[in-house]
Amino acid sequence: MSTSTTHGPRRHAIAAALLLSAALSLTACGERRATDAAPGATVEAPSPNASPSTSTSPTAPGASPYVEPGVGDGGPHHGENNAHRRAGEMSPASAKDAQKEAGRIEPVLKRLWEQGKWDPDSVRTALSPLGYEKDRLSVREMDPRYQGGHYVTPEGALVGLHVHDDACVTAFVQKTNYEVKTNGPFMETGCFEPPAGH
Repeated sequence: MSTSTTHGPRRHAIAAALLLSAALSLTACGERRATDAAPGATVEAPSPNASPSTSTSPTAPGASPYVEPGVGDGGPHHGENNAHRRAGEMSPASAKDAQKEAGRIEPVLKRLWEQGKWDPDSVRTALSPLGYEKDRLSVREMDPRYQGGHYVTPEGALVGLHVHDDACVTAFVQKTNYEVKTNGPFMETGCFEPPAGH
């Protein structure tokens, strides 16, 4: 007496589901996945307005051992992957000097913004009377942004002033607004804040 089995198609379906699950896990790029939770647990997507303190603690039951505590969404290697986006530390004396220079730059950018002049040449010319050396002051166009299926460079200018080795004034002026702030230099881009990216 022989019995026929119908496990062949079922095995193929299970294998396909496992391969799909593995592929989705590999392409999630640091996102929290259902495979990170305890078996049978329901995983909710984090709220876009959630603060870092609402992230699952790595010591919580069912928490992934790959979650980086206290950094962004807690994704693996978040801090490491975004180290280039963190400004360096400024000494108190350098921070004070940077604030002084920001106070000189801000009224110039405000005036340009009110006049509707935010192209790099106009900004460079307007900042020239402040007496900054060319190797300390850099004025350039805005960073390109992905919009409508392609990259566009918005009107406006970015300003970076090296006040000291550990201190910068970072600013921009564009049609909608302007901003002047102080910070330490960025690892890869000096006084300019690196553009956001994946």
